[in-house]
Amino acid sequence: MPERSRFLGHLRLTGVYLFIAALVVLARPTRGLLITGAVLAGLGEAVRLWAAGHLHKSVRLATSGPYTYTQNPLYLGRLLILTGLGLAARNEWGINYAALAIGYLVFFLYYIPRKLRVEGARLARIHGDTYEAYRQSVPILIPSLRPFRGDHSRWSFRQMLRNQEPLVLAGVALAFAFLAWKCCRT
Repeated sequence: MPERSRFLGHLRLTGVYLFIAALVVLARPTRGLLITGAVLAGLGEAVRLWAAGHLHKSVRLATSGPYTYTQNPLYLGRLLILTGLGLAARNEWGINYAALAIGYLVFFLYYIPRKLRVEGARLARIHGDTYEAYRQSVPILIPSLRPFRGDHSRWSFRQMLRNQEPLVLAGVALAFAFLAWKCCRT
């Protein structure tokens, strides 16, 4: 990856984390929205943990675990976490809802199309016809009720660690712990 792209990627990620931190700091959560948001974010993180244990980036095409139902379980998990956090980080000015709307716009109009274009080209180059059959059979984001007949690899704790999913889990847990603390204080 070119150095400029890597730098811009880190810059975008830093901006997202700073925005989330500001949203959480400004939040005035209610118990109901906190619980609803935590359930959605917890479900999203569970999907991500499951997916990260099946993903071997650029080594083999992931068609086991949640990848039998959706091509992008990590993105589905991220969307659920975004929704949960956006609901839980309620404040009097509705900034959380504006942030959620902006998050959806960025997610669906920029992030997903860009990822599909870049990853799709890379996966097609590496895996050829196997990827094409998978791409045509499995939905991009919303899971299918019928699983794809892919490989039957088992979930791997070691692979989940290699994919650094515990860092995402820690960030989500920290944000919700802070929101819970704020909710209990008021």
